[in-house]
Amino acid sequence: MPLGHGHRDRGMSLGRKSGDAERADQAGGEDETVVEPEQGNVLSHIISQLRPGADLSKVTLPTFILEPKSMLERITNFMAHPETLLPMTKIEDPVQRFVSVIKFYLSGWHIKPPGVKKPLNPILGEIFTCYWEYPDHTRGYYISEQTSHHPPKSSYFFMVPEHNIRIDGTLKPRSKFLGNSAASMMEGIAVLRFMNRGTSNGGEKYFVTQPNMYARGILFGKMKYELGDHSSVRCPETGLIADIEFKTKGYFGGTYNAIGGTIKNEKSGETLYEMSGMWSGEMICKNVKTGQKDVLFNATHAKHTPPIVRPLEDQDERESQKLWYKTVIAIKESNHTAATEEKTKIEDRQRDETAKRQEQGIDWHPKLFRRVHGGPGGPEEGEEDLDWILNANIDGPTPEAKTKQILAVAPILKDQPKTQEPQAVPSQQARPTPQPPSQPQHTSQTQQTPVGQGQRDLIDFGQTDSSVPAHSVPVRGSSLQQQTVQQGPNSTAGLQEPLMPGHPVKRVDSLTKDLDEFVDAPGN
Repeated sequence: MPLGHGHRDRGMSLGRKSGDAERADQAGGEDETVVEPEQGNVLSHIISQLRPGADLSKVTLPTFILEPKSMLERITNFMAHPETLLPMTKIEDPVQRFVSVIKFYLSGWHIKPPGVKKPLNPILGEIFTCYWEYPDHTRGYYISEQTSHHPPKSSYFFMVPEHNIRIDGTLKPRSKFLGNSAASMMEGIAVLRFMNRGTSNGGEKYFVTQPNMYARGILFGKMKYELGDHSSVRCPETGLIADIEFKTKGYFGGTYNAIGGTIKNEKSGETLYEMSGMWSGEMICKNVKTGQKDVLFNATHAKHTPPIVRPLEDQDERESQKLWYKTVIAIKESNHTAATEEKTKIEDRQRDETAKRQEQGIDWHPKLFRRVHGGPGGPEEGEEDLDWILNANIDGPTPEAKTKQILAVAPILKDQPKTQEPQAVPSQQARPTPQPPSQPQHTSQTQQTPVGQGQRDLIDFGQTDSSVPAHSVPVRGSSLQQQTVQQGPNSTAGLQEPLMPGHPVKRVDSLTKDLDEFVDAPGN
């Protein structure tokens, strides 16, 4: 993303302020943090060891600037306005449908804690799931996992089956020190899909990027939170693209929290709409041809809908709210000593786990997500920047079927089985062979094998002891639904084994119900 405004420091505007500027400054008070002298000394000590442009991703920040939630949970802010989310797929006109996507995209930025706060960095393999109950008695489901720690990557999946909405995303924040400012460069993309629209595989797609985030005044003055630089929303199928600029305040002029942008038809080059306003207040969309202005979204008094999360007693130790519970309580109580101690315990645990894996020559793999199969002809062609995508087929013929597939991936609702710890595999062992583009390597689980019973991993990467007796495991594919194959003595649980001389493989055809037996001929 363009970084054209990363150099601007917070300043004072000269002359008389406009009404918009005054409202922005009043709202801007919510984005300020006054640093106490002892806190400033801590910040100064950390920052004094850095140089402009340095990477902050490995720097431990003091807890008084931390938001009491994990980044995996903070991402849900963007799904928290059902009034902008649910109507999108019902709009017939493609241009107005695109405008509704922009409205949805801009509606979540105002959801943030007061002051300058950074969410907790998820640890490797951390998981957060939740759901929303909407007024029309439908639900939205969210699943996320930290798929990389250095560099940090937070991968997530969201779906409202009844409304044909799906979002896949990976957020890749990259922190930098910029003198009196710190920046989080928000790399990565989200892919929004309308499954009832479009002619391409998976429905009509919208590729979305994010603005960058800045903390101004970290060495002197008041700390100030700003969004800056350009983001985009692009729909290849309709040829529409939005360029949205989140404007940072200039040294001698400008205002806080301002946005501007355009919606264009890439094919014709025509500018259809112009956008203006403040992401923390009222945003206007102007029809260039007619001159008509409409309120796109007004965040001034907007009430968002927080997600519903399973009780702590139902959560696994690696799930966000349970993992960070003691740290979060200490942050909320402003007990920074206790918060630092609890946060350090979790970070030390992660370092110990990493050292142990390195010592044993073990590779770590995400539990719920897999590598994107992109490239020409790949099932996720054009989505390579996601890096990771949910390791499951969510392709049921009805909303009810899709819901069952989602709930088979990970516990989301109360009383579902707990998740397991992330799995590892010795690096010298064979990896699962990626399937060709015509057969995407997804996972399809049904209610007959719920998570938490039998083979709970979506893919077993070989961590199972091969000396255990042979047993039956589900065949994972779309044509054979939960039929079984008999595995040989050296088989790897969770993978469809190659044929071996003397060890026939049997399967039941899901259409004819005939029993097929496959035998490999002995070698010469």
